[in-house]
Amino acid sequence: MANEDKARNKGEEAKGKLKEKTGDVTGDRELKQEGRKDQSKSKMKQAGENVKDAIKGA
Repeated sequence: MANEDKARNKGEEAKGKLKEKTGDVTGDRELKQEGRKDQSKSKMKQAGENVKDAIKGA
């Protein structure tokens, strides 16, 4: 299950990067900001997964 969550988080991060780039190219500030927010959210989830993995390994 953890690997599935990690893959999902990476997918969300990639989606956020795409939104950010699209917003940058089109001049859409809201889309660019939404992309950054999506990336941050996925990184926070990934950090949580890393903590869970560390606890399981301890």
